Amino acid sequence: MIDKAKEIVSAAKTKMSDAVKFLEEDVKTYRVGKANPLIFNNVVVDYYGTPTPVPQVASVTTPDAKTILIQPWEKKMIPAIEKAIMDANIGLTPQNNGDSIRCNVPPLTEDRRKELIKKVKSAGENAKVVVRNARRDAIDALKKTQKDGLPEDMEKDFEQDVQKDTDSFVKKVDEIVSAKEKEIMTV
Repeated sequence: MIDKAKEIVSAAKTKMSDAVKFLEEDVKTYRVGKANPLIFNNVVVDYYGTPTPVPQVASVTTPDAKTILIQPWEKKMIPAIEKAIMDANIGLTPQNNGDSIRCNVPPLTEDRRKELIKKVKSAGENAKVVVRNARRDAIDALKKTQKDGLPEDMEKDFEQDVQKDTDSFVKKVDEIVSAKEKEIMTV
């Protein structure tokens, strides 16, 4: 029974950790006024009938702080990549020179900054919901193991471990959100 309870706590911690990792990766893709090639991870281009992220069909680099350079591995992909960038509505206008696509990153407007902060806070709340759901599921599973023979005091100890993990991961989510907010508001 103790091993099963430890597995439950471990599984909950893994779910919580995954939620935080997902949040970290998600907020990296937000454009915050400086060139960041990661914003193209969510831009999908039609590559021979298969929806494919831009970084998988082209080299995406930042030659300077305000420019992103996209060099497709096949020149015939240039129009498709341009169309995908426009369709993605990420606030960048692609400029085609025949060999590559250049995107100049404009400074963020105040409205766009506020919109991004709302988006970051929403993503943070979603991550917290996942963490809390993992806690709830773990506590329910621990109560079932108590009915199956786990001593009540041990079950309470495991519940406290799950709660400590929950508090820790919620704090990490808050730190990620506040760091991204600060980055967005920095002009």
